[in-house]
Amino acid sequence: MAATEMLKATEAAVVARVALRDVNRVIDEGILPAAFLSAENGRRVWATACTLISFYYESAGQLTSEERLNMIRWAEPRLSKWKTLTLASLAKKDWTMRHDFLTIDLAPFVERTVESLSNLEAARALVSSSPDVLGGTPVIKGTRVPVYDVAASVAAGHSLDEILEAYPAFDERRVGLAKVYADANPLRGRPKPASELPTGATIVTDRRVPPRRKAV
Repeated sequence: MAATEMLKATEAAVVARVALRDVNRVIDEGILPAAFLSAENGRRVWATACTLISFYYESAGQLTSEERLNMIRWAEPRLSKWKTLTLASLAKKDWTMRHDFLTIDLAPFVERTVESLSNLEAARALVSSSPDVLGGTPVIKGTRVPVYDVAASVAAGHSLDEILEAYPAFDERRVGLAKVYADANPLRGRPKPASELPTGATIVTDRRVPPRRKAV
């Protein structure tokens, strides 16, 4: 993945490890420099700028807003200058800002961004979509298993052992990447309620709630 690739806001949230609303906030409030943004085809954020998003929120407990903004301004020309470098090369650069009595090292945030971008790229490569397979539903390559089904199992709190038992062809890496893909590409709208249980499912508990009576 190129360092200057523009990510969707949802992808940027995954890479920066923050909520989508946090990504929108740094854009709306001008915290993230305009050079790292694009409004073409929806909101987009420069991939390595996710470093700055992550830093801004994670350092909130140790640094003032002004100090964090100063660090972002300091890092902006460096990210722009080194935009043609590979992600791995970026992580090897000196990311230490020294200002009066304050010293801030951005390197850990750069390294985590590089790792998250690598995971996002791997998640993209894991998934395929074809009209001939489940009507174009995104599935794990080489299977007919919808990626969102696997991610939903993780989100529902099922243990890794339970998920691997349900999908024996998978491993921990694939399950984790399925979650990354689903978070970066969330389904639109509310999921449709299932009219019947999936094949092989069993009822663990049957708890019925009586309807409320209308107030007279």
